Amino acid sequence: MRILVDAMGGDNAPDEIVKGCVDAINLKQGFEIELLGDRRKIEKCFTGKQFDRSRIIITETRDDVTNYDKPSDAIRKKKDSSLVIGMKKIKDNAAHAFISAGNTGAILAASLLIAGRIKGIVRPALAPIVPSINGPVMIVDAGMNTRIKPISYLQFAVMGTEYMKVKYGMDNTRVGLVNIGTEENKGNEIHRQAYEILRKSQVNFIGNIEGKDVPEGNVDIVVCDGFVGNAMLKVMEGTGKYFFNHLGNIYSRSIWGKISYLFVKHELKKIKKQVDPEEIGGTPILGVNGMVFKCHGNSKAKAIKNTILNACSVKYQSVMDQVKNSFVHMKTNVQT
Repeated sequence: MRILVDAMGGDNAPDEIVKGCVDAINLKQGFEIELLGDRRKIEKCFTGKQFDRSRIIITETRDDVTNYDKPSDAIRKKKDSSLVIGMKKIKDNAAHAFISAGNTGAILAASLLIAGRIKGIVRPALAPIVPSINGPVMIVDAGMNTRIKPISYLQFAVMGTEYMKVKYGMDNTRVGLVNIGTEENKGNEIHRQAYEILRKSQVNFIGNIEGKDVPEGNVDIVVCDGFVGNAMLKVMEGTGKYFFNHLGNIYSRSIWGKISYLFVKHELKKIKKQVDPEEIGGTPILGVNGMVFKCHGNSKAKAIKNTILNACSVKYQSVMDQVKNSFVHMKTNVQT
C-alpha cells in the first residue's frame, strides 16, 4: 500500500509534514509513503530521525502551489507541483491515497480536473466528523463548494450515509438540511428545492435543522454548502478552544482548583482528544474517484500522522466502494 503525501502543502511544510510521515512509519507496518516535493528540503527534515528509510521514497517536484494561487491557474500552470503530480498518480491508480494540507481551492480543482469524480457525482465535498452529545456527526460540505445545486444536497446525504455506515456501523442515519429555521418553507429557493428532493429520497431525512442541533446530537449527517459548513466548523473549533482555556483558568486559580483538577483530568483529556483537530486528522473528500484527504492548513505532525493511519484503514476503501455502488443506480439527471 502506497500513501502519497504533499510535502510542500500547508503552513508548516515541509518540517511538520515529514515528521508526521516518520511518526506514522514508526507506528504501523504494511504501507510505504511517497513524499512529493523539494528533495533537498525533504532530506534536510530527515536529519536526526530514526525510521525505516526503505519505506519512504521521494518524488522531486519543482513547482509550489501556495494559498495565494488562483486554483485554476495553479492546476494549469504549475504542472510539476506536488499537488498536480499527486492527483495524476491517484487518477492512474499508482497509490492508495493522497494527503495534502495545501490550498483548498486548488485541491478541489485538481480533484475535479485531474483525479476526476465518481460517475454521477456533481461536486465532491469535504466531510469532517465533529463530536456531539450522542456521538459523531458528519458535516457535508465543509469548505469546498460555496455554491451548489439542489441535487448536490442529496448526493452529499447519500455519500455521508454510506460513510457513516461503513466507518461507524451506523444504520438509518438521520440527515438534516442546515437552514435558518426548522419550518419546511424556510430558506431561499435553492434550500426549498433541496428540501423537496431530500424529502422524496430514500435517505432518512429529518427536515431542516439549525446549528445548535449539531452539538446536541439531534442529527447524524448535516448537509449544507461549503460556506455554511466551514463557518459552522470553525465556530465549533473556536468554542472548543475557549471552553478548555476557560477551564484551565478556573482550575489554576487556587490550590483547591488544582486539587479538583486531579479528579477530572482523565475525563477532560478524553473530551479534548475528541475535539482536537490534530487527533482527528485530515478530512476525506467524498466524491473523488480516489482516496483524497485534506488536512487543515495549519496541521502539525500529529494531524499528518493520524491522517496517514486513517488512510491505511480498510474501512476507507470500503466507503469508496459503497459510494460508487450507490451512484450506479441513482438518477443524477434531476432538473434543478
